[in-house]
Amino acid sequence: MGTFDSKQGFLCDMDGVIYHGNQLLDGAAAFVRWLNETGKRFLFLTNSSERAPRELQQKLERLGLDVGEEHFYTSALATADFLKSQSPGATAYVVGEPGLMNALYEAGITMNDVNPDYVVIGETRNYNYENIRRSIKFVLAGAKLIGTNPDITGPGENNTTLPACRALVSPIALSTGVTPYFLGKPNPLMMRTGIRLLGVDPADAAIVGDRMDTDIIAGIETGADTILVLSGVTTREMLPTFPYQPRYILNGIGDIVTV
Repeated sequence: MGTFDSKQGFLCDMDGVIYHGNQLLDGAAAFVRWLNETGKRFLFLTNSSERAPRELQQKLERLGLDVGEEHFYTSALATADFLKSQSPGATAYVVGEPGLMNALYEAGITMNDVNPDYVVIGETRNYNYENIRRSIKFVLAGAKLIGTNPDITGPGENNTTLPACRALVSPIALSTGVTPYFLGKPNPLMMRTGIRLLGVDPADAAIVGDRMDTDIIAGIETGADTILVLSGVTTREMLPTFPYQPRYILNGIGDIVTV
């Protein structure tokens, strides 16, 4: 506990760490209460691009957690920040949910289904042959291909597995021969932004996540301490297959409070 208590800031994943679908995971409420009571700086850093921070705040509220909207940073926001910095006022053909659309609009990126500068793919339940066809057409015409995050799968309710962004981008990348650029963890741009928003040095921060290939590698490459929780995608049996390891392995997020 002394090690965790000494950390000034926490970057925390959501799916598989705080909740599964609409089910709050054991220990999540105690962890958030501990963050607030000890005055820790914290940010929920999620690769999900579907929801805006306000929607995520409301979701946690429905699950019984009181967390301010300022404590969320999503891959949709990371994508919007990147496009704004690279090409202010650019246009995009977007396959995604309102959280992604709104982030792009607020960054000055407008929608274009004729000759866009970018094709941006995020998680969505409205994925179909027509938007794949259009995406391929625009990329072949010169639009740059962007994915909000590199996750292949994500956790659903009742231990189900859902296709995530990289899986949705793959048909377009394979059909065009174009390599997409992914924002979201473990992209250093997103991690550096998260650390900056926390206002702490990387050595004084810890990242908590359930995925070795995004959360843990992101923490290692950023210089933050890494805490793997086994409540999501990664199992203990999978750990030997990775060439890098987390500093701490916990059964769930609540163990941070009790260890």
